[in-house]
Amino acid sequence: MFTLGIIGLGAMGADMLEAAAGHPDFTVRVAADLRTDLVEQTRARYPDIACSTEPRDVLASDVDAVYVATPPATHADLVVAAFAAGKAVFCEKPLAVAGPDGDRMVTAAQVSGLANAVNFALADRAAVLEIGRALAAGDVGRVRAVEIRLVFPVWPRAFQAHATWLDGRAQGGFVREVLSHFAYVTDKLVGPIRTEYTHMEYAGPERSESTAIGLLYAGGVPVHVSGAAGLSGPEVYEWTLWGEHRSYRLTDWGTLSIWDGVAWATVDVPGPRGSEATRLSRFAAAMRGEPQPDLADFAAARRVQTVIESFHQDGS
Repeated sequence: MFTLGIIGLGAMGADMLEAAAGHPDFTVRVAADLRTDLVEQTRARYPDIACSTEPRDVLASDVDAVYVATPPATHADLVVAAFAAGKAVFCEKPLAVAGPDGDRMVTAAQVSGLANAVNFALADRAAVLEIGRALAAGDVGRVRAVEIRLVFPVWPRAFQAHATWLDGRAQGGFVREVLSHFAYVTDKLVGPIRTEYTHMEYAGPERSESTAIGLLYAGGVPVHVSGAAGLSGPEVYEWTLWGEHRSYRLTDWGTLSIWDGVAWATVDVPGPRGSEATRLSRFAAAMRGEPQPDLADFAAARRVQTVIESFHQDGS
């Protein structure tokens, strides 16, 4: 069993702590957040975990690994320090905001030789693994296009409303927070992803985006991106793989449908759905030196970061 420290106790940090607290591969020893209220809530719920308002207390501890769930602009310094302290690192996405920060993180991971992973929620989702199987088996035929469609009536979403940085242009927005997951899936399943064209409109001078459109390419396949926030309608999370023989659609973070010639037919996918708990299991296996193709490493996350940040460099 490995020991784990957690930095950042917001929505994602709290979810990961809950998964890790009952996980057979990990014992959580220490957790930290700058917010005193979150630290006190964690201390009350998990009295056996040392809680602190100082991230350096996690880095200075004797844990085997650190999970970093702080805002993305802070990732690099924490991650590089964790590797320097001899700890494996599991980091929230996006990897970073600034390109040099992402490069520092990748280099630190390579130099350390320690396990490194980024928590893309779709990395081991059962529906995604089934699409990968279908692609490998030739069921799809030639992939002709990918479409990604995202809609948010309210941004930030209710469960993240306390994280005010998510509505800031500097490191927030749905492109970084949500599109990155689907960009990773595209990179993983279809091919290395790159940017052809992007355009963003923003909700205000310092606020995050209200509209995002883009044309990307993945291994030569066009990838059409459409996203919007602050409008009337339901939340939409939709990733469609258009193939010559068969097309697949992923919705709502794990529902898989196949076009049957008349309509989209939902498919029951066997096996675990994929969760923080299953990705923790994969991370533990990576720490034991076992290859984990269904867990994103820092190098893959850096490719995604390049594409995601290109949306913010279109001059809008």
